[in-house]
Amino acid sequence: MNTTIEATGRATTHPNLILGICCLSLLMVAMDATIVNVALPSIRQDLGASISGLQWVIDAYTMVVASLLMLAGSMADRFGRRRVFQTGMALFMLGSLLCSLAPNNQGLVAFRVVQALGATMLNPVAMSIIANTFHEPKARARAIGIWGAVAGVSMALGPVIGGVLTESIGWRSIFWVNLPVGAAAMLLAARYIPESRAPKPRRVDPMGQLLVFTILATVTYAVIEGPHAGWGSTTIMGLFAAAALALVALLAYEPRRHEPLIDVRFFRSAPFSCATVIAVCSFSAFSGFLFLNTLYLQEVRGFSAVQTGLCTLPLALTTILCSPLSGRLVGAHGTRPSLLASGTATIVSAVMMTQLTATTPLALLLLTYVIFGIGFGMVNTPITHTAVSGMPKAQAGLAAAVASTSRQTGASLGVALAGTILGTHVHDGFAQASHPFWWLMTGGGAAIVLLGWLSSTRWAQDTTRHAAHLLDVAPAGVQA
Repeated sequence: MNTTIEATGRATTHPNLILGICCLSLLMVAMDATIVNVALPSIRQDLGASISGLQWVIDAYTMVVASLLMLAGSMADRFGRRRVFQTGMALFMLGSLLCSLAPNNQGLVAFRVVQALGATMLNPVAMSIIANTFHEPKARARAIGIWGAVAGVSMALGPVIGGVLTESIGWRSIFWVNLPVGAAAMLLAARYIPESRAPKPRRVDPMGQLLVFTILATVTYAVIEGPHAGWGSTTIMGLFAAAALALVALLAYEPRRHEPLIDVRFFRSAPFSCATVIAVCSFSAFSGFLFLNTLYLQEVRGFSAVQTGLCTLPLALTTILCSPLSGRLVGAHGTRPSLLASGTATIVSAVMMTQLTATTPLALLLLTYVIFGIGFGMVNTPITHTAVSGMPKAQAGLAAAVASTSRQTGASLGVALAGTILGTHVHDGFAQASHPFWWLMTGGGAAIVLLGWLSSTRWAQDTTRHAAHLLDVAPAGVQA
């Protein structure tokens, strides 16, 4: 039954159908994140791309998404969630079609930016539609649980489907998958999702948006191109200087805004600040892990794209199994157990990868993937919970958006660091050249353990109450 009848007698779409339509967009976007990784060696061979070129194929997408997530949310609140959702879907489909036709690596990177512009309008807006469709807390929690499960399944399907398509048809076909799924989601959204807007949408903050994009773009470009241009070159030093100046300007400008893009008062909460750093560490590890292992399995071990996808499957399946377990742990015991387990598993898997050679037994590799999957699966729920817990209800959505932006920033940074480290030490052989990244990932795991413990202390909770009071009693730009 697709409709229910309101008290007015007007037919409305069944909430579960709306949830299903929103999950279609998630299926497409989440699968795209892993399906492209498996195809990287084929893209490199076909388009003659360098390691830095492959980094840009991934980072052009994640950098734009990280920069514009919060802007997309405010646009949806102002102009209509369904309208922005459909616009995003159209852009994502256009970007996917153009990617499949890319004549060279530069064209592929440019078309990935088009894809990313669409992606920024999909998942955050879809989550907003879900939140405004399911009003009862238990129903909303169930809907979010289904959303999370779809994300996990998408991640698991991506490498396998990507491997099959790359090997049987070619890497360009991985982008064709988005076209029928996107078309179905657009048509269903037009038919069944009612239009909705926020009663008082947040103001757009163009200067804050420009400064955030400048920080991410300059740092990403400097890290990726540093080995080629020279770390001490005028270009690279200028980019790092521009990033530092943009950060200072952001910290000075945002507190003066009535409705800033990023309310810096959030960071007075130690748990919120910890959640932000944990998100960057965990998603840097995840994106770098996928990037390096895809290249290692195909270019060093000689595996096919299908075999590479199957090797990645244990990581994805473990993540799917551990995500709901983490949710139950957070509900029963708080965030500390999940974060300590995540950090520990990240450390163990990273230390195991520091012993990687060209002949490492496959069974040992798969065990490493399973352990890393445990770490990644345990971290997502506590990141979101830590970011929004204790904040005023009116600010919870913005806090969650900052956490999501931190995830995407980490994903972009992870690929940039992994490829740069690999390129710097490639004369040692691929496996050995990757070792510094695994040691860096070990440090990231240690940071997750430390911050996971710190964020759940009594002192940390006191800082959250203080920050929540400031957010509740005075708008941004007004001294409390």
